Amino acid sequence: FWYVSLIGDNRVLKFDRENRLVGQAPFAAAGMLALHPTRDLLYVTRSMTAVNPPQRIGVLKRSDMTIDEVDVFFPRPHAVAVDPRGTHVYVGSLGENRIASLTVETQELELTDVPGGGTPHSFVQFAISPTAPVLVATTELTAKALVFNIGQAGSPRLIKSIDVKPAPWDPVFTPDGKFVYFGNQRTNTVTVLDAATWTVASVIEGKGLAEPYGSAISADGRYVYIANRNLKAAQEHAHAAGNPERIATVVVIDTATKSIAKVIEVPGDATGVGTRPAPR
Repeated sequence: FWYVSLIGDNRVLKFDRENRLVGQAPFAAAGMLALHPTRDLLYVTRSMTAVNPPQRIGVLKRSDMTIDEVDVFFPRPHAVAVDPRGTHVYVGSLGENRIASLTVETQELELTDVPGGGTPHSFVQFAISPTAPVLVATTELTAKALVFNIGQAGSPRLIKSIDVKPAPWDPVFTPDGKFVYFGNQRTNTVTVLDAATWTVASVIEGKGLAEPYGSAISADGRYVYIANRNLKAAQEHAHAAGNPERIATVVVIDTATKSIAKVIEVPGDATGVGTRPAPR
């Protein structure tokens, strides 16, 4: 099965592998989704476009699509990731410099304050390394990638703050845990972080990158896929072709060369993107 959140329709949908709608659950301003690795659970946060949504996240039972809401006690919960060990869920606020750690078993909550000098970071999304107890958070307003040690599950500890280009968006680790990729919405670029040194390894520019948003990686780690909204119609080649519709793109990046391998044009406003996980 696969799942998608519909922000405007306030619901989460469930599809089977034949792309048939097989279930749905109501949830106001549904945003990011995170699957539990072993349990029948899906965690749902609120959309970035929601101005004052409830200070709660959704805990959805995938088998029957029933959903409960759990308080996180801060405004605009958005970023979310499930610890691969399955014990905790991490949620970040768009409005406060706080991360909530929710215990899966008991739904007990621990709040962690994140240094910010009085400026809200606005956590866009989290990614957790597949090879180390490390969580990376991207921040819209302070243009940083923040690295947290989560060796003690449920207690993220900030270990590195990296300045990056404006509006870093959805991060993704390579399967070997060596690099992190994410788009930078305001500069039409993709940043690559070296996880060994926690420095910027590369900044990728080129055709097709126009307000990069979601990211995903192939199971073998060979390609990273970046969805591009292109709301400002930055694709000159689309206009030159006389296409009256706005063209969005999915940019395919070759991780071996850290360069653009292909640009795929898609209709409308491309934001979310996903790939099929490696078979177990």
